[in-house]
Amino acid sequence: MDGHHLSSSAVPSAKIAIEFADVSFRHPGGPLALDGFSLAIERGETLALVGRSGTGKTTILKLINRLLPPQSGVVRVEGRATSDWDPIELRRRIGYVLQEVGLFPHMTIARNVAVVPRLEGWPEGRVNTRVDELLNLVGLDPKTYGGRYPRELSGGQRQRVGVARALAVDPPILLMDEPFGALDPLTRAEMHREFHRIQSQVRKTVVCVTHDMGEAFSLGTKVGVLAKGRLAACATPAEIIRSNNTEVKIFLDALPRIGTGSREWGMGSGE
Repeated sequence: MDGHHLSSSAVPSAKIAIEFADVSFRHPGGPLALDGFSLAIERGETLALVGRSGTGKTTILKLINRLLPPQSGVVRVEGRATSDWDPIELRRRIGYVLQEVGLFPHMTIARNVAVVPRLEGWPEGRVNTRVDELLNLVGLDPKTYGGRYPRELSGGQRQRVGVARALAVDPPILLMDEPFGALDPLTRAEMHREFHRIQSQVRKTVVCVTHDMGEAFSLGTKVGVLAKGRLAACATPAEIIRSNNTEVKIFLDALPRIGTGSREWGMGSGE
């Protein structure tokens, strides 16, 4: 159950949405964030990457949307090396959800969601229809919330708006960087349930990074554990729980126990 069982040799290329092939990256003056990192992510899969601070989680997301270039190896999105994509075209095919959401405070909720469709030159009628559709999708009534400003919403509501904005032009890929880490436990659990509801309808390829194994179990159809710039393991949550890998066990041991057996763990706050 090492990180290479999802390599492109094991998965037909037509099914691969994102691929890392022997990628290394070092931030200036720092240690290797990624060291010969390889991974293939299938279309429609939700991969939750978990690791300690500094293990390259956010670096992976930035390599996918070409905010960073690989220093060696290749990152492919939809079969094309990121270096072969026009950066703007690539990023319009990738939604990005951040922990702090990053909504524009001077814009209404509706205008925040409409930013990318308007940049794409959509007709105003189509923009308005899409905004209403997305706010309904994330459980926010457009008539109630569309005219409000971010400061008038709770943290969970702002996070929903962030998801709606990321989905605005229907990108096939969604990146999520600690998206629910700033929320209280009850709101976080609610957002996990909302994520599953939304994903069941839109079926995106999702890469979510978190430092919380419980959240990884709650969100991911696959869970990848990062250590020393590589994947220590990458498998389904059920397989990860049975792992004897040392790095995996460190995260498993941090989970709250819900049973008396030696391998019974809580499966995340969203369950």
